[in-house]
Amino acid sequence: MSAVDPLLSRRPWHDLPPALAPLLRARIPELTTEMVQAIRREVRGYRQPIGSAVAHDLAEAVRLAATQFTELVEEPDAPQQHYVPRFKRLGRLEYLNGRGMDGLQAAYRIGARVACRRYMDVAREAAFSGEIAVPLSEAVLTHIHAMAEESVAGFEEARAGAADEVLRTRRLLAARLLERHPDPLAEPLPDLARRAAWPLPERVRCAVLPASADLTAVDEDVLRVSRGGELHLVASDDRQLADLLDGSGVAVGPSVLLNEAWVSLHCARLGRRLGRLRAEDHLCELHLLHGSPIGTLLTDQVLEPLRALPPGKAERLTDTLDALLTSGGRTAPEVAATLGIHPQTARNRLRQLAALYGDRLDDPAFRFDAQLALRSRSMRRSLLP
Repeated sequence: MSAVDPLLSRRPWHDLPPALAPLLRARIPELTTEMVQAIRREVRGYRQPIGSAVAHDLAEAVRLAATQFTELVEEPDAPQQHYVPRFKRLGRLEYLNGRGMDGLQAAYRIGARVACRRYMDVAREAAFSGEIAVPLSEAVLTHIHAMAEESVAGFEEARAGAADEVLRTRRLLAARLLERHPDPLAEPLPDLARRAAWPLPERVRCAVLPASADLTAVDEDVLRVSRGGELHLVASDDRQLADLLDGSGVAVGPSVLLNEAWVSLHCARLGRRLGRLRAEDHLCELHLLHGSPIGTLLTDQVLEPLRALPPGKAERLTDTLDALLTSGGRTAPEVAATLGIHPQTARNRLRQLAALYGDRLDDPAFRFDAQLALRSRSMRRSLLP
């Protein structure tokens, strides 16, 4: 049951003579006009052109209220539930038109004032006893209060529904931004963002964290979507993710252009798996480790000449090759300093490498491949299980 029946309680109308009802009904048109004029005069939000939707809704609401009041005078115990949706609609319209409830509440008060005065005029003209004034005033106030309560309920329902719709649309927007290959037939991104009340920025940053994470500290303008047991976040401002950086298991991707949001998320997911929670500080590692199977093949290819050697010797020559590739002058003393060995030992190892690799040690392409392979090998050993 709605709040209307308990609020009306019907008592004031039982104290009114039913004979008053047809007299009030005959005056509904002129009463409606007077109430509308008073409301338009005193409430700025309703000063719209007579033919406008706002003016039409106002006149219809006033006529409806006067009609219900008359019915209650005529038959106090008559069912009134059919009026509830109509008064709720007034509240919904206030919300959908971007207005608060203050204007409608003021309109109800003004309507009650005019109604009280005009209903009393009708009672006096019909020579009803002056004692009718108390129950008549009480009935008007009770009625106005009941209508206002229903309108407030309609306003809150509309607001809650709109908030739910915005959240749903923001989830859709987050999922859309994180798609690597968006559907070309999907709703245009600007339209989706407009429905989500989320202005599209030039750059975004993504984060990934456990689905069970507490997001109470996260700004409400951070988009979020749950996928595969993870929470994926999209923020337009680095500051919006600041509170997450120290959180357990939270990995944040680099700042990227809007249409590359998936790249930021990709980096964040790789970073979380590898314990690199601020991904932008480890992009080289993430890049190499993302292709770790290929990196393994490249390492095997580069180190093929060392495969026949005893493990200990192969490992020492691998370290020497790495030191040689990263040294500036490619001299034995530099290699020795890097490895912490005697220069003569370094010379011996370099001669062995020259015998195994030959001219390839002077080939820029091989040197690049070898550096890439050895860097990947080192990171796989330290980061991957």
